[in-house]
Amino acid sequence: MGTNFLQEEIKEANLSYLLLARQMIQDDQDTAVFRLGISKELAGIVADLSPAQLLKMASSSSLLCSFRFDEKLLLNMITDYNKDRMMSQAHTAILMAGYPMEVFAA
Repeated sequence: MGTNFLQEEIKEANLSYLLLARQMIQDDQDTAVFRLGISKELAGIVADLSPAQLLKMASSSSLLCSFRFDEKLLLNMITDYNKDRMMSQAHTAILMAGYPMEVFAA
């Protein structure tokens, strides 16, 4: 895998994320803010982006979204096959939703 390939994959992921985020915000801003782990101010900015601005942001070489399961407890809950898997995943989603996005931004 070359650097150019990885950069293109990041750009594609960014564009997909921004399009999804904008659609979620337009459908229901409060739910989108909760699920995306962003502030209302950022949600307003994303919703107001023009197509050209959206493409320019997506072309960044940095991943715009972040994963919110850095905690060892959450990873153990997802991968623990001794428990009922559906309940484990649901419990993990509930716990992750309760964390503010700032906890995961480092």
